[in-house]
Amino acid sequence: MQLFDVYPVNDITIEKALGSNVWDDKGVKYLDLYGGHAVISIGHTHPHYVKRLTDQLHKVGFYSNSIHIPLQKQLAEKLGKISGKEDYQLFLCNSGAEANENALKLASFHNGKKKVIAFRKSFHGRTSLAVAVTDNPKIVAPVNETDNVIFLPWEDETALQTAFEENEVSSVIIEGIQGVGGIRVASFSFLQKIRVLCDKYNAVFIADSVQCGYGRSGRFFSHDYADVNADIYTMAKGMGNGFPIGGIIIAPHIQASYGLLGTTFGGNHLACAAALAVLEVIEKDNLIENAAEVGAYLIEELKKFPQILEVRGRGLMIGIELPESLAHVKKELLFKHKIFTGEAKPNVIRLLPSLALTREHADEFLAAFKKELENN
Repeated sequence: MQLFDVYPVNDITIEKALGSNVWDDKGVKYLDLYGGHAVISIGHTHPHYVKRLTDQLHKVGFYSNSIHIPLQKQLAEKLGKISGKEDYQLFLCNSGAEANENALKLASFHNGKKKVIAFRKSFHGRTSLAVAVTDNPKIVAPVNETDNVIFLPWEDETALQTAFEENEVSSVIIEGIQGVGGIRVASFSFLQKIRVLCDKYNAVFIADSVQCGYGRSGRFFSHDYADVNADIYTMAKGMGNGFPIGGIIIAPHIQASYGLLGTTFGGNHLACAAALAVLEVIEKDNLIENAAEVGAYLIEELKKFPQILEVRGRGLMIGIELPESLAHVKKELLFKHKIFTGEAKPNVIRLLPSLALTREHADEFLAAFKKELENN
């Protein structure tokens, strides 16, 4: 049997990882500013994380949600404390797509309406509803097509107002910072407008925080910068530092009932141990503050390069838009300088490193980036 060939891959095999570095099967060391797509939030193989998972595996790795799992309650309490959403409710699942899927479904259950507002260049996942609200027709199968989704231009308050006036809107789903869309930051006024309209028309505000949440922006949720509370926040990537886990936190006015949502693997013992370890390290090592500080330093330094068209982002979620003539720089960073970065096509480099990234590692990247720009 062969693998189903859907991933274009670099000819690199990673065999070891620690902190913000990884090593390939030839012993070559790389700086990881990609974090496996914003997943590695506290650094690779953090000793507290490894111990937490190992200790739990020696006790029980899995049982279903048909019994009490105290780790789930511990996770909810810790998450509420660190995120500042202590009066919210937690539902655990396995991935970001599943989190968004459940959020959209729950919103429709709550208000009995069907229409969803999403935005151009959005990415919310690949499952049925999640891909239907993703602005990429190439990954929407015919079976996923629906007329219940209204795509609006990014940051167009007039179009947003009109969509509410002309439709029975169930929910609005928005990334506080678009990831796949090229690190586009939602303005405070736009997020506040969504909140006002959702309140007025009994719609649910869904804050997709799968990539831009969990401290990456320098706040726990990037939407927090706008001083608004969403009704549902979706989470996944950085939540388990590589262990598959996702979740939604749900405002208190949205009621639960038996059978409303469900999952086999969501909230299992190992997943909760991983997620608790992540929050414990974030809290102990002040990683949200570090993300804000090191991210601000990187953004300030990057803005000094005249070759860059625009630098966007907050914290350690940074987009570097280059002219088309420099679109090859990402590849050169990887193969010449041994630095992993992400991309948003056609020519935006995405930085999504561990929240524990040091100033020294930031300078290592800046020196390599400067050298590459000067050579072109």
